[in-house]
Amino acid sequence: MKSATKLSLIFACISAIITILLLMFNHYTWVGVLVVIIFFLLAIAAASSIKYKRFSFTILIFGIVSLAMFYPELFIQIGDFNLKLLIVPLLQIIMFGMGTSMSLEDFKGVINMPKGVLIGLICQFTIMPVLGFSIANLFGFRSEIAAGIVLIGCSPSGLASNVMVYLAKANLALSITLTSIATLLAPFVTPFLMQTFAGEFIPIDVWQMMYSIVKMVILPIIAGLLFNQLFHGKLAWLDKILPKISMGGIALIIAIITAAGRDNLLEIGLLLILAAIIHNTVGYFLGYWSSRLLKMKEADCRTIALEVGMQNGGLASGIAIEIGKVATVGLAPAVFGPWMNISGSALASWWRDKAPPGYGEK
Repeated sequence: MKSATKLSLIFACISAIITILLLMFNHYTWVGVLVVIIFFLLAIAAASSIKYKRFSFTILIFGIVSLAMFYPELFIQIGDFNLKLLIVPLLQIIMFGMGTSMSLEDFKGVINMPKGVLIGLICQFTIMPVLGFSIANLFGFRSEIAAGIVLIGCSPSGLASNVMVYLAKANLALSITLTSIATLLAPFVTPFLMQTFAGEFIPIDVWQMMYSIVKMVILPIIAGLLFNQLFHGKLAWLDKILPKISMGGIALIIAIITAAGRDNLLEIGLLLILAAIIHNTVGYFLGYWSSRLLKMKEADCRTIALEVGMQNGGLASGIAIEIGKVATVGLAPAVFGPWMNISGSALASWWRDKAPPGYGEK
């Protein structure tokens, strides 16, 4: 074990013991600070470990969420500037970064793997919206919270699914194609699905939502694609820094939403976490077995399972801010996002030790 990992774990344990003692003696002043420190130390420990490195960002997100829950004022307003106004620009930067990592080659999968792409898209845009609607009604959430659960189900998959597919020894080319096509379809499919499944919870302006998604997702991705075509390999420093900017943007978006919806989270947080676990797990299960029933290869079944189960929480958050309901509709994306990374990493790790037939063969 590396010294950085060992030291971080030791200090995390000490901080945890002090936190427990403070709680036992009803001294709450420093509890928030200590909880945040614990998560940050665990993130450092994970980042220093080869085995657990991929969990470091998720643990860091928990630290950011804790900071926003204990000290929401840090992420609500700075002077006269409302931090909620940063969400859409941050999402556009993230989508631009996604565009720079894409190329026209990613869309050839439609021709090379038509069956996998079709099954993946159908599963993505049927299973998850229906699940979101069913869970929202089953738990009896308030209308705007329920709409947020439906929204995350109506969103396309994100870049995180590509990473998980790679770790799971599945079909990375199919994953990238599915993410790309689903994202480009989002301006048309997501508003229609929202009107169908969330229309009873909140008013849905389909055309306004289409415009918002085009502005937040499609235009930045196109700009990123063009940038990649013109400057590919010429700005190596930018290729290295964009993923870090994207990760920072995701963390800040989650912090702002958590701070804005803190009171609602304190009221229904545990139920929302349970809803996220059910939604995500059933998505993996149905995505995988739907593909198996349709005679897909094992690697493709794994890919579709991860693409179906993992949604683009950033896009859902952006839509929530665009409709002016980030503190309610935006809560589900903020809660579901970190959980999807945890479950996706766990499932990918489990599959990684069980290489599918033909894996590695050319």
